[in-house]
Formats: sequence, C-alpha cells, structure tokens
Amino acid sequence: MVPGQQIRVEMTKWGHRPHWTYRGIYLGADEHGDWFGCPAGTHYHRPEAEFTADFAGVVLVPVGEAAYLPAFNDERAKSAVYVDVATPATWDGAILRSIDLDLDVIRRQDGTVVLDDEDEFAEHQVSYGYPAEAIELAERTAAEVLTAVRQHIAPFDGSSDRWLAELARHSA
Repeated sequence: MVPGQQIRVEMTKWGHRPHWTYRGIYLGADEHGDWFGCPAGTHYHRPEAEFTADFAGVVLVPVGEAAYLPAFNDERAKSAVYVDVATPATWDGAILRSIDLDLDVIRRQDGTVVLDDEDEFAEHQVSYGYPAEAIELAERTAAEVLTAVRQHIAPFDGSSDRWLAELARHSA
C-alpha cells in the first residue's frame, strides 16, 4: 500500500457476525506497525447502529501477532485512546479484517483509563461460543494493554502524534 491510499476496515464478531465497517486512509508504517487515519466526517456502520464522526483519529495495525487495534483520537473525541481487543488483524489487499473480542481499553481525554465491556465479553463467551484460546487471548491482551496505556508505554506514549499530523496533511 502507499500513503494516501483508501482502505476499508471490516470488523466482525465471533462466528462471522457483522460488526463495524468504515473507510480510512493508509498513512504509512513505522516500528510499531501500519497506520491509517480516519478524518472527521468518516462514516461508521454496523448492524443497527451508525454514526459520522466529528473527530479525527489514527489507527495502528501493530506488527506481529498483537491482538488489539488502538485508535488515537484528536481532542474532539470522548476518548483520547480507544483500544479494541481483537484477533490479530490481517490485510487482504486494501481491506483490513479482525474479530472484535469485546473488551476495550479506553483513555478518556481527562487521562482516566478504564477497561470496558467486561459484561459483554462474559455474555459473548457463552452466546457466541468463544473457545478457551480466544478467552485467554482476550484476557491476557486486555491486561497487557491496560498496563501499557496507564504507563504510557509505546505505542501509547505519543507515538501517534506524528500520524495525526500526517492525517491532517492528507485530509487538507
């Protein structure tokens, strides 16, 4: 992919259940992985819900087999950092796919860090039939990411700032 290229994100829930889909702009890569951006005005859609963002953000597709997708948002968003715990993301050309495993690590704009959707995760373990490996992966990843976000460990250390600036350049 080349910087400026349009990409599409297709998230599902376990069992190929549709979840969020949206478009973004590929921005480039660094030591942390691939980065893409979603300017203000990006439309997000899932069954029974949709919205158009009034904020901009960049998303990191981490190198290796990292089981999370972090979004780093500008000051207009409710959350400065929003991390979806998910299966390792894979590229299929310009389409990014991953399975959302419910748990989210959120750093609000005021700096408060929380683990969200533990109730949904518990419910879906039963109703979606998560295998033991997926449960363990989600729990381990959530704990690791929660620590990294709280302690501002890379890539949660401001590494996204240059990519937010790059998104602004592509969106102008």
